[in-house]
Amino acid sequence: MPSTAVLLMAYGTPRHPDEIEAYYTDIRRGRPPTPEALADLVARYDAIGGISPLAELTEAQRDALQAALDERSPGAYRVELGLKHADPKIEQTASELVAAGVSRIVGLVLAPHYSSYSIGQYLDRTRSVADPAGVEVLAVDSWATEEAFVDFIANDLAQRRAAMPDGAHVWFTAHSLPQRIIDAGDPYPDELTSTADAVAARVGLSPDEYSIAWQSAGRTPEPWLGPDVLDVIDDAATRGVPGVIISSVGFVADHLEVLYDLDIEARARAEGHGLAFARTACVNADPAVMGALAQRVIDLCGDAATP
Repeated sequence: MPSTAVLLMAYGTPRHPDEIEAYYTDIRRGRPPTPEALADLVARYDAIGGISPLAELTEAQRDALQAALDERSPGAYRVELGLKHADPKIEQTASELVAAGVSRIVGLVLAPHYSSYSIGQYLDRTRSVADPAGVEVLAVDSWATEEAFVDFIANDLAQRRAAMPDGAHVWFTAHSLPQRIIDAGDPYPDELTSTADAVAARVGLSPDEYSIAWQSAGRTPEPWLGPDVLDVIDDAATRGVPGVIISSVGFVADHLEVLYDLDIEARARAEGHGLAFARTACVNADPAVMGALAQRVIDLCGDAATP
């Protein structure tokens, strides 16, 4: 057992339709959804084939990260998954790592943009288990401008633009958060902007050729960060923009918020206005990006982690 473990964290997803209600209940902090809300979520999963591929993709990302670490530092790191809303939960995996005798855990979230509301919570849950046991926790807080990540998005975006009509506009998106989080000074919008600016510079976009938008806001009464991606598509149509390209850089795997919210809902909104529509690919288990994250783990540890 290596002395250093990497706790690779992600949101989680149901693996079978029978798990959707329990998953939704967990998201709602133990409050079961109404039958109408549950039916709506089930219908969204049905629209993308019955269930999300996120579980398999997250496991593939774990395996790719382990392979990249083994290539660079054989036998020095063990990668395990911890999920926010599905098993194995973050606390469960952290407890297992502590029981196995690791002296250090590196927390790495499969989301590039730091927010205290998202990545901060993942890391807090890890520390709640590790700290009382005297296990050191290091964290990759942000990889918003990681070169391999920027290259992946930029290369795909360049290809999408080449197939779109002249004047098509690019929107970089991430999952919306409650506005109160941003009002408290959270850096999340700046994190997304840093990715957008880095990709735009690589592709050669001028400032008037790309913008920031938000998507997949929660269904709660409080205000969420905007503008929403559907609203900007409507606005683009009124301004005569011939096409929209959505680069969902806040998501690094294909799942419901991409396959439904963008590929079905946003596409339908754009095509309903007669606009061309495209979306850049998600990273998934891209070897270059997973390799770059592996190197970040090694650099963060600052020494030769030993088995």
